[in-house]
Amino acid sequence: MAATVPAIDVSHISYSYGDTLAVDSVSFEVAAGEIFGLLGPNGAGKSTTVKMLTGQLRPSQGSIHILGMDSSVENTEIQARIGVCFEEKNLYSAMTGVENLKFFASLFGIKPLDPMPLLERVDLAARGGDKVSDYSKGMRQRLMMARALVNQPDVLFLDEPTDGLDPVSARTIQGIIREEAAGGTAVLLTTHDMYEADTLADRVAFINQGQILAMDAPESLKLQHGQRSVRIKARRADGQVEELAIPLDGVDAAAKVQRAMAELDLVTIHTEEATLEDVFVAYAGRGLDA
Repeated sequence: MAATVPAIDVSHISYSYGDTLAVDSVSFEVAAGEIFGLLGPNGAGKSTTVKMLTGQLRPSQGSIHILGMDSSVENTEIQARIGVCFEEKNLYSAMTGVENLKFFASLFGIKPLDPMPLLERVDLAARGGDKVSDYSKGMRQRLMMARALVNQPDVLFLDEPTDGLDPVSARTIQGIIREEAAGGTAVLLTTHDMYEADTLADRVAFINQGQILAMDAPESLKLQHGQRSVRIKARRADGQVEELAIPLDGVDAAAKVQRAMAELDLVTIHTEEATLEDVFVAYAGRGLDA
């Protein structure tokens, strides 16, 4: 039986801006139907990596294969089968939402396009006839997502797809990402939102200073590198409330928790697990905003 070809296959790619090495020998694969998160702070190399994958930049070394096609020689064929949603809102503000989708569909040779199903998916059906100049940031981002789907792509590249959006718009876009992956589309998203990546991605890779620091399923990374604990707030005899943490991975953890529950006047008790940001700090030695 023939091996399944990855939807995205990246091997040791690098890229420099002048003397600054932005991406340094990055490698990973993304399978069909997988949501893969590329995580890191601003300036870590996320966007540069995606620009190489989508043909906007050519790597100085290494290779990129999309759906089995070599990006260095088959870029035109690749472009027809991918969808891209970047932070830069390259929409035509003087056009309506409907006109934008029809125009971008025409670039793929899709004529005629009925834009209403796409507009309905991104909750813009009622505003499709309005000019994009009248759209809010969230509406523009949702239209960008619809635009990325006009050619029914096999691979979807999303650069910070929910950055700065209100919770309703963010949930709409996250729902579409899940729907696309469930239908077999490979999704690569970049984000500095660790909570979003934790709940959305099947696997994540931490990138910092252009290099991949770690790559695995979010839960696996948290279990490997985080510390689970029980946090207890208890009232002392003088009425003051104190807080203590009992590591669950320590010696006699269960006995310590039971003793605390029996001996203390408990106010609250809850478990606490590592976050993806905790894991990132463990690898990079700094937080996302540092």
